[in-house]
Amino acid sequence: MEQRVFQQFFKDHAQVVEQIREAAHHLHDSVNQRYAVFHPYGYHLDMVANCVQKYGDVVCARAEDVLPLIFSAYYHDSIEDARLTYNDVVKEARHYMDDQQAVMAAEIVYALTNDKGRTRAERAGEKYYQGIRETPYAPFVKLADRLANLTYSCQHNDALNSRMRLVYGEEMPHFLAAIDAHSEDPRFCLPQDMLEDVYALV
Repeated sequence: MEQRVFQQFFKDHAQVVEQIREAAHHLHDSVNQRYAVFHPYGYHLDMVANCVQKYGDVVCARAEDVLPLIFSAYYHDSIEDARLTYNDVVKEARHYMDDQQAVMAAEIVYALTNDKGRTRAERAGEKYYQGIRETPYAPFVKLADRLANLTYSCQHNDALNSRMRLVYGEEMPHFLAAIDAHSEDPRFCLPQDMLEDVYALV
């Protein structure tokens, strides 16, 4: 999609995008979830959504997909961290879009939900990454999530963020290979400009 058209969508639909944003913030506030201890979780959700808006024109195939894409950015942790079920996500998405779009949004959120596991590696194993690679827009939103986390960790020098910088750096080759669907379909692609920003940080 042309960048101009993609960005114009956000201007034309600013009210509904803000409604999605506020609802997602409220959801995570309701379970007392924080980001990096100091911030409400909405701080992270905004960072992910900003990445989606910045790079999303490269992957977005049609105007009808923009709302599911931005919704999934705001709700990407809603099953994993905020106690929603898949059906809850579909129901929530239907407040802002039609049934087909709502299912698309929920599929992205579901694909980005970690598996059950005792360790980081178990929670993000091959089955998890396969689900991401097979779901339209999921690789892109997952990369937006990682770029947001990486950006934050590089901006702060406390012990936790210093450790996470090392973790992200060590994981990055495997992570990028794991989410790369090797598809010509733009919905499964990872924008080159976005990848360059990731490489610059690691």
